[in-house]
Amino acid sequence: MTNQEQLKYEINHNSKDHSTLLTFTTPIKAGSPELDLLIVEIARDAEKRRRTDDRSHPYYAIDLIRQSRLGALRLPEELGGGGASIRDLFYVVIRLAEADPDVAHILRTHFNFVEKFLLSPKNEVRDTRLVRVAEGAIFGNAITEISSRNVGSLDVVYETTLSPDCDGYRLNGTKYFSTGTLYADFVGVRASTSEGLPVNVIIPTNREGVVLEDDWDGIGQKLTGSGTTRLNNVFVNTEEILEGIHDQFQFNSLLQLYLQAIIAGILRNVVSDAKALIQSRSRTYSHAAADTGPADPQLQQIIGQLSSSAFAAEAIVLAAADAQDTLVNHVDDGVIDYALDHNASLQAAQAKVIVEDFAFKASTLLFDVGGASATKQSANLDRHWRNIRTLASHNPTVYKSRTIGNYIVNGTDLPMNGYY
Repeated sequence: MTNQEQLKYEINHNSKDHSTLLTFTTPIKAGSPELDLLIVEIARDAEKRRRTDDRSHPYYAIDLIRQSRLGALRLPEELGGGGASIRDLFYVVIRLAEADPDVAHILRTHFNFVEKFLLSPKNEVRDTRLVRVAEGAIFGNAITEISSRNVGSLDVVYETTLSPDCDGYRLNGTKYFSTGTLYADFVGVRASTSEGLPVNVIIPTNREGVVLEDDWDGIGQKLTGSGTTRLNNVFVNTEEILEGIHDQFQFNSLLQLYLQAIIAGILRNVVSDAKALIQSRSRTYSHAAADTGPADPQLQQIIGQLSSSAFAAEAIVLAAADAQDTLVNHVDDGVIDYALDHNASLQAAQAKVIVEDFAFKASTLLFDVGGASATKQSANLDRHWRNIRTLASHNPTVYKSRTIGNYIVNGTDLPMNGYY
């Protein structure tokens, strides 16, 4: 194992729950044996929780992520990170989602914040935030509000307010769909000033007045902590107000492509579950093409289709990630190139349209390799479709298809809002 003198790990296969104790003393890197160990342990924990309690939260997995400093994957090594490219990041997200899609989703906002920190003008506040990332801190979000206003606009007037108070400010409001914040150390909040101007702040989640409610009741991605965040007269220091990062990007392609990376990871797991289902069948139908499931050419064909869908989804996501690497690698003194930004958003949108098509078909086709027993709740195979459906519903694909077509046919750029 590389860097063995820096990474100490112990594996205790004789313990009652077959858990693995991992202790990390160096930031984890993409493609490393240490990452493999982390992924295996997160997958083991997810399987254990599914067997014992469907509402058991992945606190252990998140603690491992803090210890391994996986959240610092994109930081340069000289800043205490893993030195990964965006393509590397999405490869890791796919693998993480294969192990546990909830855990992968929890980190979505975190990695978006890290990217913005990295591209922010260098100053003491920015450097402090990067140090926190390097130390393992996780950042969540409190952005979305439920109101009569249409969603997606970046210049919306928020009902959550930031008001001056003595040497700082006070934050008041209620946010919904706060994915990952239940597990986070810090939360990024969008609010409006008394003048109606948008403002972004980052505060600790344990600050007085911050209330995190685990009330997300979606059909999928059940343990992402995507619940309500209440902000009751929360004090905000001046240096906790974000400056210079909110409007750097005209689009939000990293956040959007991230969802497709999770789906690609789920498709990997669909293939694994289909294989296990076929191999576990002790009998088949009297009219089947073979005496056993593994020998049945029709079932083999289904596995081939599922495997090909997973491969194609992953390849598409990584290709779109290359466009994001091109974008960030051409940032000039904090200035974002609009054409590169738009291209990254376009590819993320195109990825969404086709990856989700693969995913819905695959998560249904999975059941064709099993009999009626595959539909038992105890088998839990429907979780894949439910998770994919929940991820896909973050922003309707029909709108993405239309705006892509409008751009191709008429040259009309994609909308500049939070969903592109």
